Amino acid sequence: MPPGASSWSFREEDSTKIQVVLSGFLRESNARTGMIVDRTGQMVAVVGEEPTFDPTAFASLTAADFSANDQLARMIGEPEFGSLFHQGEKESMYLADIARRVILVVLFDNRTTLGLVKLRVRQTVLDLRAIFEEMFTRGAAGQPTVETGFLGEAEDELDKLFGA
Repeated sequence: MPPGASSWSFREEDSTKIQVVLSGFLRESNARTGMIVDRTGQMVAVVGEEPTFDPTAFASLTAADFSANDQLARMIGEPEFGSLFHQGEKESMYLADIARRVILVVLFDNRTTLGLVKLRVRQTVLDLRAIFEEMFTRGAAGQPTVETGFLGEAEDELDKLFGA
């Protein structure tokens, strides 16, 4: 794990940058949903079609899947797998490592192809890596921080979710 891995700073403008990058990727690739999951199993962002499954459980399983595949990579002599692909009959997902700390998850169906997703994901990974590395660097300088405005919005969303 890189230095300062236990702390990073997440601001409202970071969320906006992530949303813009993922929205552009979804438009260009014709994928349905883009998500960012951190390696501890927390959902960071969801863009595109809202998932019909439990996002908390999905994030935990995604992190576990990526960790298990990292171990498999080491067993065959690779330091890691930078991306994973799971193909279903109707739905598929592509996962890509971002700065060794978060995972990009792309959900797509037969409206697009794996080739187009892989073609468009390259630049998206670079763009997201730059955003997250800036956040990690900022967070390494001190304690993890979240802007007050962002916290207020998050609390409002939780209230809506739990009917408070």
